[in-house]
Amino acid sequence: MEEHCSCRHRHNDFILQDGLMRVDGGQAIVPNVIKAVEVARRRGILVIWVVREHDPLGRDVELFRRHLYSGGKVGPTSKGSPGAELVDGLVIMEGDYKVVKTRFSAFFATHLNSFLKTTGINSLVVIGVQTPNCIRQTVFDAVELDYKHVTVIVDATAAASPDIHAANIIDMRNIGVATPALHEWCESDD
Repeated sequence: MEEHCSCRHRHNDFILQDGLMRVDGGQAIVPNVIKAVEVARRRGILVIWVVREHDPLGRDVELFRRHLYSGGKVGPTSKGSPGAELVDGLVIMEGDYKVVKTRFSAFFATHLNSFLKTTGINSLVVIGVQTPNCIRQTVFDAVELDYKHVTVIVDATAAASPDIHAANIIDMRNIGVATPALHEWCESDD
C-alpha cells in the first residue's frame, strides 16, 4: 500500500494570532503536524504540501472572499506575502512534493489526483486546517475518487471550535475514513 501524508494550510494567515484567516484551533496543532511529518518521513511516506497561494489581486479566489483583496489590501495567502509562508517549524524538504491550490479541495483544479494515481499512491493521511472546509472537502473527494485508505489524524487537524471539529470528524468517520489520534497513528503499522 503506497501512502502519502497531505499537509494542509499551515500558512501564517491560518495559524498565527494576527493571521488574516486565523483558525482558533490552528496554533495548538502545530507540534502534532510537525511530528506527523517527521514520522511520515521516517516511514518513507511521501509528504505532499498542499498550499493556498492566491493572486495578490484576488482574481483566483472564491467569490465570497474577493472583498478581502479589494482596495489595494494584501489578501489572505497572497503569493509572496508573509501570510502565505508556512509557520515556523514546517519546512518543505527535498523529496517532498508541493501542490498549489485555490479552492477548498486539494483535488479541485489541481493535478493532485493524476500525480497520486501515476505514482501508485492509493492511501492518504490528511493533517492541517481547517476541518470543515479544506480537510473535509479533500477527504470527501478522496473517498469519491476511490482511494483505498483515507486517514485524518484528529489531533493534527483543527477548526474554529472543538465542536465544529468533532462534528466534521464524525461525518468523515461515517463514510469510512480512519480517524486516529497522532499517538495511535504513530504506533500503528500504517
